[in-house]
Amino acid sequence: MDIKELADRASLKDLVDAVSILADKKDVHSQVQLFSENAISETFAGGVSVLKLKGRKEMEEAFGNFLKDFETVYHLNGQQTVTINGDNATGTSYCLVTLIGIENGKKMKTTIGATYQDDFIRENNRWLIAKRIGSFDWQEKREVYQ
Repeated sequence: MDIKELADRASLKDLVDAVSILADKKDVHSQVQLFSENAISETFAGGVSVLKLKGRKEMEEAFGNFLKDFETVYHLNGQQTVTINGDNATGTSYCLVTLIGIENGKKMKTTIGATYQDDFIRENNRWLIAKRIGSFDWQEKREVYQ
């Protein structure tokens, strides 16, 4: 592994982390700028596709509508593997997502175990996500009392 590959790996990790941090801040406009212009984002829950989006505009609207009802959004990114081939790369990332919001008058915390299969592209010397397949592998929901 040479220094260029190490730099690319670090940049890809930073990219995935930045996407999560901007989601936590609900800064979806900045978040979608980390995707290519015509990127695809598809989300699966229980093995079933529940959302498929194309392009930054669709993503910004859908991500914003989803996050607006939560008072707390928290992503904890874990392990990541990537394969780099020139200006393209693929990767798998693991993430623990916590969402806290009011449902039926109760403060509820939803915890989701997610994996992301990403296709990356380097454009203008900057890595972006060209395609993201998110799989919500499990979910736990409980009431929060404080």
